[in-house]
Amino acid sequence: MHRVPPVSADIPALVTPGSVSGDLPEASALLACVILAHTDPVHVRRLIDALDPFPVFLHCDSRASPRVFAAMTTDLPERCTVLPRMKTGWARWENVAAELAGFRAALESTFATHVALLTGADYPLASVEEFTDTLTACAGQSITYINPLPYDGWGASGGLDRLKFRHWAVRKHMIRIPIPRRLPPDVVLSGGSQLKILSRAHAQTVVDIADRRPDLVRFWRRSWVADETFIPSLLGTAQFFPNWSNEHIRATPWWIGWDGTRRKSPPWLGTEQTDAVLSRRNFDQQELPSLFARKFTTGMSDQILDAIDASRSFSAPAAVASGAS
Repeated sequence: MHRVPPVSADIPALVTPGSVSGDLPEASALLACVILAHTDPVHVRRLIDALDPFPVFLHCDSRASPRVFAAMTTDLPERCTVLPRMKTGWARWENVAAELAGFRAALESTFATHVALLTGADYPLASVEEFTDTLTACAGQSITYINPLPYDGWGASGGLDRLKFRHWAVRKHMIRIPIPRRLPPDVVLSGGSQLKILSRAHAQTVVDIADRRPDLVRFWRRSWVADETFIPSLLGTAQFFPNWSNEHIRATPWWIGWDGTRRKSPPWLGTEQTDAVLSRRNFDQQELPSLFARKFTTGMSDQILDAIDASRSFSAPAAVASGAS
């Protein structure tokens, strides 16, 4: 296990050679996994085991107790790096800062062709062989689903209110200052899931933009649920990613159990969702089988996780459509 020195929550500093000790982990692994965890160390450790041999960059919310942090990080395998801790509460900018810190560490200390952003409540559905075949077929491409704003699925304003006003998150409640502010004029505002798989080049460009555009970081610090708009907006802006349309697969690589009820986060998955999760399809016409699923928790999800582990032993390589979205 490695540890990265503490960094700023605004723009996490570049990991320098030698700051992550040891040899480059799993030089042949195509995927590096950044995990943002908050609780449930038993599941987090099971998730890390399931991701073997992929290098893991683990962030544990600084609000978690010393006991939880120790349970998550004690005696981790050598392929794991523990990131500096930040207060990654619901809807806070620090979720983006922790993601950027994970990208930096992964880019500096591995040769991975892709970097995935997971939460500590996720779990892989594909086998190592399927991940390898899928990412080989997606060489140079990211797998994510973003939409320009306004987006019909994001309320009356189409999500623009998240950015138009300044926000604070206090105990899972939104505090909004109802005075409009100037939007960044050179960015195509976009939104999408925090969960994504980025190509190495795209992850590097995202980190570079965060370095050279502190004005964007300052703006997004007061945006609502910035982890669903900051990186999607960068990816959707042609001046930053001029070939984006040809360099990504427009797909959601996570199976998520949204059930149509109004809620702040998806429901926990249990035995009754086993068949649906193992179908690896959120909808019938989905071309790329889901590679991950969420949300899982120790106890309630034990049996479905056992079924997933059994299915991963037999999962076949996914067919990936080449080219653009």
